[in-house]
Amino acid sequence: MKTIEQLNKIRVEKRIELDLRKNTNADTREKHILVCNGTGCTSSKSPQILDNFRKIIEEKGIKNVKVIKTGCFGLCAKGPIVIIRPEDTFYAMVKPEDCEEIIQSHIIDGKIVERLLCKDVDGKIVNKLDDLTFYKKQKRIALKNCGVINPEDIDEYIAFDGYRALARVLVEMTPDEVIQTIDKSGLRGRGGAGFPTGKKWRSTKDAVGEKKFVVCNADEGDPGAFMDRSILEGDPHAVLEAMEIAGYSIGAEKGFIYVRAEYPIAVNRLQIAINQAREYGILGKNIFGTGFNFDIEIRLGAGAFVCGEETALLESIEGRRGQPRVKPPYPAQSGLWGYPTLINNVETYANIAQIILKGPEWYSSIGTQNSKGTKVFALGGNVNNVGLVEVPMGTTLREIVYDIGGGIPNGREFKAAQTGGPSGGCIPKEHLDTPIDYESLKAIGSMMGSGGLIVMDDTKCMVCLAKFYLQFTVSESCGKCTPCRIGTKRMLEILEKLCSGEGNEYDIYRLEKLAVNIQKSSICGLGQSAPNPVISTLKYFREEFRQHAIEKECKAME
Repeated sequence: MKTIEQLNKIRVEKRIELDLRKNTNADTREKHILVCNGTGCTSSKSPQILDNFRKIIEEKGIKNVKVIKTGCFGLCAKGPIVIIRPEDTFYAMVKPEDCEEIIQSHIIDGKIVERLLCKDVDGKIVNKLDDLTFYKKQKRIALKNCGVINPEDIDEYIAFDGYRALARVLVEMTPDEVIQTIDKSGLRGRGGAGFPTGKKWRSTKDAVGEKKFVVCNADEGDPGAFMDRSILEGDPHAVLEAMEIAGYSIGAEKGFIYVRAEYPIAVNRLQIAINQAREYGILGKNIFGTGFNFDIEIRLGAGAFVCGEETALLESIEGRRGQPRVKPPYPAQSGLWGYPTLINNVETYANIAQIILKGPEWYSSIGTQNSKGTKVFALGGNVNNVGLVEVPMGTTLREIVYDIGGGIPNGREFKAAQTGGPSGGCIPKEHLDTPIDYESLKAIGSMMGSGGLIVMDDTKCMVCLAKFYLQFTVSESCGKCTPCRIGTKRMLEILEKLCSGEGNEYDIYRLEKLAVNIQKSSICGLGQSAPNPVISTLKYFREEFRQHAIEKECKAME
């Protein structure tokens, strides 16, 4: 078992070695070649790039060069990405056959491979990562280690202050002080509802129960969403550390991470992290000699969207079909096997250690009055810079789409953005300057959701968009309650009629009435929010629905 003093020694020694990861003026002859091995780049042969670099370096007998596997850098549109530190050279769309040239030219001859440099949205060739427009307005807290450390090396996590927050909590703070710190920070749940995190922790701590549990909801099911997956792939120890802090705070000794089986890289790296933490004595019995016991297990989900709803997730962990429970009681009072259970999602946990180390005032100084900190978005659709972004709350949609996302491809016009996936709503161009925070999005009929952000250009049909999300909802409905099981199916039938030119104006009235009734009568939050894409598109694009109903055509797709 590692003591706090031993971890501090690893931190100091390893941080000296890794200074070049963040310090472009690092005083070292060593170079690190960072290769993204997130899911996106992996699908484009980045593991082969990693192997090729290592093989060439070994064959040429090159010293002082290390090849590092990392998580996602964020700019997925330019993957596979290779960054060479400390000079911070950013190579984009690298192929396995490019490795020889990079080693010979950049590493041996000291000449940058110009043809592999990243081209910014204005056409300018960019040499360094920090010079890219994509990164300039971002602030990384939850993603701070993604693309920086090897997620499969616990020592690298420790080098960048990993497990310092846990040590501080166990040695210097009471459970009440920890909860007070989280509450004072203003952190709200990043899973979609935005419930105050400190309040949830307090409620679970105060609940009466012989035992308690901590659960991480990593069942990320929204179409186009990959925020939680990227954190688990790039910085799994951050989630483990936060769950331990939560366990200490509420009086739990056991945690479960519920992650979908479709995330094999995330699952593998999580298990590696758990094994490493157990080996170091950071998970298990008598952690840091303080008498605190805590362990974590992974539970795999089979891909049911409804298991993103917290009570359906609990049913699945217990071995039953994933269906939501009637609330109250809430999980904080009666969760896993009837015991008080704390549930937060991956991104929420990824903020915890930083709040403990830097203080609640630091965190609450970021964002808006009622929405503190940052938010991670999976930016996709008709936007140049598809990828993973983290911005302060209150950043406008325009800034995300144009300043970070690089605008709309092929000179097309922005038409709308869908936030919150099947549970969210459409934001039209007249609301491009809306700040992205919980209250502002709710005021215009949308929602934060877990963080999917799909951009659409002026060729997209909003009636077809509403149909797409209803198709998803119908196929993913657990079937427990009639409004969701049958009501969404009736809505989909109406949308199919309209899209095929067989609908009429009365169908629009029926669609709207059904949507309101389903919102009011479904059992769980997923059913209640299922009509949101239809309601918001009707609100802002009713004329398109009328074109389908009266003129039997879609002018948006002409």
